[in-house]
Amino acid sequence: MRPSLSDYPHLSSGKVRELYGIDDDTLLFVASDRISAYDHILDSEIPDKGRILTAMSVFFFDLIAAPNHLAGAPDDPRIPAEVLGRALVVQKLDMLPVECVARGYLSGSGLLDYQQTGQVCGIPLPSGLTEASKFDEPIFTPATKADIGDHDENVDYAAVVELVGAQRAERLRAQTLQIYRQAAEHALAKGIIIADTKFEFGVDADGGLRLADEVFTPDSSRYWPAERYRAGVVQPSFDKQFVRNWLTSEESGWDRHGMQPPPPLPPDIVAATRARYIEAYERISGLRFADWIGAQG
Repeated sequence: MRPSLSDYPHLSSGKVRELYGIDDDTLLFVASDRISAYDHILDSEIPDKGRILTAMSVFFFDLIAAPNHLAGAPDDPRIPAEVLGRALVVQKLDMLPVECVARGYLSGSGLLDYQQTGQVCGIPLPSGLTEASKFDEPIFTPATKADIGDHDENVDYAAVVELVGAQRAERLRAQTLQIYRQAAEHALAKGIIIADTKFEFGVDADGGLRLADEVFTPDSSRYWPAERYRAGVVQPSFDKQFVRNWLTSEESGWDRHGMQPPPPLPPDIVAATRARYIEAYERISGLRFADWIGAQG
C-alpha cells in the first residue's frame, strides 16, 4: 500500500515544486501544474504540466551521461498515489547557489546583456549578433539563484569561482556545456533546437557533483522548431515563452513593469501551452505522453 502525501513532512515550496521529507537520505520532489513568468506565479495552472516536466526530466536523466539525484523509479512505492507521475524520489544533496546556464543561441536576458555591453556574463561576443543568432560554440552564462518573487541575476564566471571555489566552478562549467551539447544534439535530430537551458547541481555525501532539480523541461529551456528557425526574429516555441508573449501583448492589458500581478490566462492560451509542452516531450522522447503515469492524453 502506498503512503499518503500527508505521511511526509512538507519542507518547502518553490514556484512550481513542493518538497517533502521521506527519510534521512531521500526527498519527495513533486511538480505542480503551476506556471511562473516574469517572477510571478500565475493564478492559472496548466493541466498535466507537472507530469510533463517530470516525464521530460526522467527521459533526459536517463539519456545524458552525468550523475543525477534520482533515488527511485517514477513508480517507486514510496511515491503517494495522489502524486504518481508528477513526483520523484531523490537524494538529499547540498545544493550549490548557482544557476548553471548553457546557451547555444542569443535570446532572452542574454540578448539584453549583449545589446547593452557586447557581452553575456562577461564573455565578449562578436558584433552584429541579433535575436536567435547561433554561437560558434555554446557558452556558460551562470546566474545566482533568487527567492520567489525575485529575478535570477546573471553573473560572470569570476562570481561563480567566488561562490564555490575555482575547482568546482570549472567542473560546473565543463559539465554544464557537456550535458547541453549531448542533449542539444539529440533534440536537433528530432527537429527541435534547444536554444538554452539551465541546471542546478548539488553535492552528495561523498562529495560528488550531481545534476538535480529538473532538466531540459519546457520551463527550464527554450525549445524552437528547427524547420522554422531564422535568425533575427523571435522564434516560435514549445516552452513558456508562449505564455510570456501573451502576457506582454496588448490583449492581456498587463503592464510588466507596473505593480499589478499578471492576469489569469485565457482558456485557449492554457490549452495551447499544454499542447506545446506535450508536443515537445513527444517529439524529443519519441514516447506518447498518454502512456506516462497518470496522464490524461
